Amino acid sequence: MPPKTFADLGVSKAVADALTRREIASPFAVQELVIPDVLAGRDVLVKSPTGSGKTLAFAIPIAERLEATDPRPSALILAPTRELAAQIVEESREVAHSRALSIAAVYGGVGIQKQERIAQRAHILVATPGRLLDLLARRSFSLAKVKILVLDEADRMLDMGFKPDVTRIVAQTRSTRQTLLFSATLEGEVGRVAQAFTTNPVRREHNPPARKGATVEHRFVRVAHEAKVGTLVRELGESERGLALVFVRTKRGADRLVKRLGTLDVAAVAMHGDKSQAQREKALARFEAGHVDTLVATDVAARGIDVDDITHVINFDAPEDRDAYVHRTGRTARAGRSGTAVTFVLDDQARDIGKIASDLSLDRQFAESGLRYTATPTRPIGTRSYGSRNGSGGRRRNGR
Repeated sequence: MPPKTFADLGVSKAVADALTRREIASPFAVQELVIPDVLAGRDVLVKSPTGSGKTLAFAIPIAERLEATDPRPSALILAPTRELAAQIVEESREVAHSRALSIAAVYGGVGIQKQERIAQRAHILVATPGRLLDLLARRSFSLAKVKILVLDEADRMLDMGFKPDVTRIVAQTRSTRQTLLFSATLEGEVGRVAQAFTTNPVRREHNPPARKGATVEHRFVRVAHEAKVGTLVRELGESERGLALVFVRTKRGADRLVKRLGTLDVAAVAMHGDKSQAQREKALARFEAGHVDTLVATDVAARGIDVDDITHVINFDAPEDRDAYVHRTGRTARAGRSGTAVTFVLDDQARDIGKIASDLSLDRQFAESGLRYTATPTRPIGTRSYGSRNGSGGRRRNGR
């Protein structure tokens, strides 16, 4: 059976032609699952990982369901971070324009007056919760005519503490709207939010098979706290590596690590929520172009990073949990390439990281490090992170 086309899903010629110009000829699996439901006007809950093509799964039917004569905004897409908001606009722009629709993103870190003007003109508004509430407080525009609401990466928004903001925003939209929720999980708090914000939703799950040729070598390195920087320098000096993404837990820790690496003749740039949008875009552009081959980032800042040439992910500070580990290591082995994931483990973190490794069937790799489980309770992962004695990272409001 030949592969489905966008026309088979009910997509118009104008939108299909826009996709063809981008050399997108057939839908991804998640798009096949979701687009017909959205075109039919249903509320949809979608479990799908980052990088699966989910942006077009909602961008295409939104463009089809709106008209150029509709109020502005008629569609609202909430995203947890500035990077993701900008990425959604970039991915959706040609599709929207093919239907004479305007699309714009609003987020913190740039002038609010300019964003106020572009938001007022947008049929499709992509926003981080904090900045959107700032604009609504200025009475810049109303959400009363929003027909379609999208909560993208809803799990991450909740992790970042945005539930009260999202609830306030949703309350300003009309009750008859169509709601789409995309998340890596639909259980727990995400499930409760989904139930509160949707009406008789269709649930779709996309679990893509492992990409052929995309393999990750996982290594766990036992290290003393005072030896972490020296160990990192040795890892970065590996001759076979390309771009390296180094994860830390705190914003302050990212800046301090970059400075420390600089004193050791290792060029790196930092990316975190306290950087302005211009600084973050510049850092990512330098990294993606290979002008600087080491990027030090916090989890939240790295959420929107999708760079094919990352060969190494290094967990300088241990991930908080299994999901964080999967998210971090998923930044390598892109586009069919292989990659390496290295995790530094302090002795008092062995029990927690060992549990993560076991859950992911990485017991052998963990054992090769010489580490082992301990039965005694340990303090939470990350209570000793570079540049921070208390491990606090100020996770809330990074989207502002």
